Amino acid sequence: MTDEPISGLPARRAALDLLSAALARRAGMEEAASRPAFSGLSPRDRGFAHALTLATLRHLGPIDRALDARLAKAPPDAVRNILRMGLAQAFVLKTPAYAAVGASVDLAAASGDTRPFKGLVNAVLRALTRDPPNLTDPESLAPPWLFARWQAAFGREEALAMAAVIAEEPATDLTPKDPSAQPPEGLEVEVLAGGSWRTALRGDVATWPDFAEGQWWVQDASAAIPARLLDLGPGKTVLDLCAAPGGKTLQLASTGATVVALDRSASRLKRVAENLGRVGLSAELVVADAGEWSDGRTFDAVLLDAPCSATGTFRRNPDVLWAVRPGDIAALASVQSRLLDQAALKVLPGGQLVYCVCSLEPEEGEAQIAAFLARHPDFAIAPVRPEEGGAPAPSIRADGTLRLLPHHRQGGMDGFFAARLIRTAD
Repeated sequence: MTDEPISGLPARRAALDLLSAALARRAGMEEAASRPAFSGLSPRDRGFAHALTLATLRHLGPIDRALDARLAKAPPDAVRNILRMGLAQAFVLKTPAYAAVGASVDLAAASGDTRPFKGLVNAVLRALTRDPPNLTDPESLAPPWLFARWQAAFGREEALAMAAVIAEEPATDLTPKDPSAQPPEGLEVEVLAGGSWRTALRGDVATWPDFAEGQWWVQDASAAIPARLLDLGPGKTVLDLCAAPGGKTLQLASTGATVVALDRSASRLKRVAENLGRVGLSAELVVADAGEWSDGRTFDAVLLDAPCSATGTFRRNPDVLWAVRPGDIAALASVQSRLLDQAALKVLPGGQLVYCVCSLEPEEGEAQIAAFLARHPDFAIAPVRPEEGGAPAPSIRADGTLRLLPHHRQGGMDGFFAARLIRTAD
């Protein structure tokens, strides 16, 4: 039997590769997307493979629950992934049941490892398309250990509201270069509190109005808030630590402040440079480890967007929910603590330090700031006001820090923690 072209098979093979990689390791999906099996597809087939993978990941919990109820014993991982994608096609992407089943059987038959299980794929998917499972139960959308953490940290009602957002396909948020600018015709945006633009447009952003002219960049509305908390403008200096992918660097530079943007990845900083060039802004770019940078300069403001578990980004990156492990959080918290101590050394007396992470885990946010303040009595929280920078009122904690949860804005937003600190003494 040969691996001849079956209609739609290359795209589904690519989706299977993306899904397998996403579940195997952090950043696996990004790595798989660079392989010829995906990058060599037509734009339409790449779009389908990507959409199928994300649909599967966004509903993975209830999909697995439905499969476990039908499987007498666990099949090989590749077979389970074919079954997962079959259910996602039928019930999320709304592919006709016969087509979703047939395509999944064809995909199983196309490889020697999965071919012996094509009968199982056919039987299980046919049974489930006759008796549709519930793929929208919020509690089952998140991995059980993560849901338990969220419930312990925020309460059951909040945890359920957060988890419900997992299944939603997000809109695209943009940050305008000029906060006072009017959105161009054809972009079809909703202007959010704080100035972010939200659009329901899909497809290649490079073809959207005013992209080539450098008038905006893609940045989640939550991610845009921390930079807005700093008091900046011409004559001010600001250090952007862990700067890539660069959305915050562009924000800081657009204020007219003198910006130093530092990141340990030269390749990621190259993309920051390209984006600065596209929008006509400038910053000094430094390749270095933020925890070891020995430059003696100090700054009016420092922004530390620290490496984290990224659990708050699940709307656009649902794979993070399944790739992160409990041990990752403790390991990252140690890194964050070290980076915070180094960032403090770079702040002028009277200057500001904003710390943020795109994590929903208290160890990476609230606990970090409490421990930092205990170590650094010369710093104090400068409370964030409701709606300041676009922060929804429910996200303001009693101490003035921000705990942005995914359901705090209609239509969703990334989960973030942010704290604005002021250095009160020399």
